[in-house]
Amino acid sequence: MPYVTGASDSEPQPALTHHSGLPAWRRSTEGEQRWWVALAMLVAVVLQTLLPDRFSVHPRYLLQAIELIALAGLVISFPDRMVRRNARARAFSQAVLGLVAVTNGVSVVLLVHQITAGGHLPPVQLLLGGGEIWFTNVIVFGMWFWEYDRGGPGSRAQGSAEVPDLLFPQMTDDRLARDWEPEFFDYLYVSYTNATAFSPTDTLPLSRWAKLLFMVQSAISLVTVALIAARAVNILPGS
Repeated sequence: MPYVTGASDSEPQPALTHHSGLPAWRRSTEGEQRWWVALAMLVAVVLQTLLPDRFSVHPRYLLQAIELIALAGLVISFPDRMVRRNARARAFSQAVLGLVAVTNGVSVVLLVHQITAGGHLPPVQLLLGGGEIWFTNVIVFGMWFWEYDRGGPGSRAQGSAEVPDLLFPQMTDDRLARDWEPEFFDYLYVSYTNATAFSPTDTLPLSRWAKLLFMVQSAISLVTVALIAARAVNILPGS
């Protein structure tokens, strides 16, 4: 069968009925709650709000206010489990995530500029600000992985995609795969380990878009951590 993932909303694929011979991630399931995803997004917005002024997008708090309003609208408008592919909910979710991602991307650029320009950076601002940007980046990429793997949470709940974009280790063991399917925390964990190790660890990207996201996240994380460490050596007491 051809390797096709992320089918368009105009070409829905039929949901698979429960079959004991299929692993859980290939069967039709009850779908994920949106609350854990909304909570992670809220944490990302709060981290952006707490950033030092020199690493923030101006005017201060404007984008964060827009993000919070959009996030509240998403949760109120689509509170149910994600049991099927919903074009409106998917577009709304991607728009909110895109806004958070762009805002954090600008903060990464500002952080790199402040470090490379040789400006005065108090150690606390450098470490806390850099840490907030790094962790927000982990949340953002975790949500990208969650949003696009096998067509998104709705498609995964239907079990309509046969070939995964991300190969979790449980998928390779018939005994584990029988009752296991990836949830949001699994994608967040993948993002964290990729940002920490600068490469895939236990979960492998299979599709080209997944490999591209892994590359971009690793590059951002490596540059951020390397520059912060290099600058911290020179500004921390006793250095």
